[in-house]
Amino acid sequence: MRLRNDQLTGHLQRNLAPIYLISGDEPLQMREAADEVRATARQKGFSERDVLDPAVGFDWSELKVAAESLSLFGDKRLLELRLTSAKIGTEGAKALTAYTERPAEDTVLLITLPKLERAQSNSKWFQHLDKAGVVVQVWPVEGARLPPWVEQRLRRSGLVPEAGVVEMLSDRVEGNLLAASQEIEKLLLLHGPGVVTVEQLAESVADSARFDVFGLVDTLLRNETAKGNRMLQGLKAEGVAAPVVLWALSREVRLLAGMAYEVEKGSSPDQVMGKHRVWEKRKPILRRGLQRSSAHWRGLLNICGQTDRAIKGLSPEDPWLLLENLALAMSGVSLFSAACS
Repeated sequence: MRLRNDQLTGHLQRNLAPIYLISGDEPLQMREAADEVRATARQKGFSERDVLDPAVGFDWSELKVAAESLSLFGDKRLLELRLTSAKIGTEGAKALTAYTERPAEDTVLLITLPKLERAQSNSKWFQHLDKAGVVVQVWPVEGARLPPWVEQRLRRSGLVPEAGVVEMLSDRVEGNLLAASQEIEKLLLLHGPGVVTVEQLAESVADSARFDVFGLVDTLLRNETAKGNRMLQGLKAEGVAAPVVLWALSREVRLLAGMAYEVEKGSSPDQVMGKHRVWEKRKPILRRGLQRSSAHWRGLLNICGQTDRAIKGLSPEDPWLLLENLALAMSGVSLFSAACS
């Protein structure tokens, strides 16, 4: 049986299946889904817990041995199989298929593994597991789905977001649910339950430097060259690592290079931004960037590459000087003109 992540709680309140497989690449939701299964198992008397952490060269017969071994105290138990890859090979497929055909008594098997590809979802072992137990596939919370998730999380923690708080927190975490959860926990610790304001959120942000980097990106794309240069020098003075700044700038340059190419092929800027799930408030900024050619942005990717090599010590150039050049170019200043002035 397949369930969405948000259906797991209701299912566990009604039933506890002999096998659970939780798959995905979003760590917070993966952890919380597995924790729900563990907590329900404990409540239902599965007091013993065994964990298998397969690594390279794992002997899949260990699963059979663990399943057949009896508890020292005769207790029900939770058997966890923590896979680091969904590619389990022939032996893994045989072992899981055999287990689903004869699940261990008084045992709940909890399998966690990364995102399943289509071929794995169509495999024999997965089909057997789907019939014998419960499959929960965890998907990232992105785009328009993120603000409702953030608001629900805030309210569930006893925090009532003032206007603008949900949007601000969603923008800042950029889909990192673990970061969002940590910020919400921090708000609750600092201010307690009740209304949370934009000012309180701004004061509590754990990694302000990271968000200043995102502010730098938007400033440059608004062609605010002087302000952008001041922000860049400020980041340098604060000790923000050059790779962090390069990551944020190159991420935007790469995005705009691809989007500009799609516009040149005939798509409208709105169509392209919709396809890439651009936040509404950032559309005017990126629309300005899309007025430049894909060749322009690809040229800036070359500067990103030069900067990366300088950061790694593979060239004698100054990484921060290259970052200044990149920032100038992102804000619309011709590097040739800048060099001649």
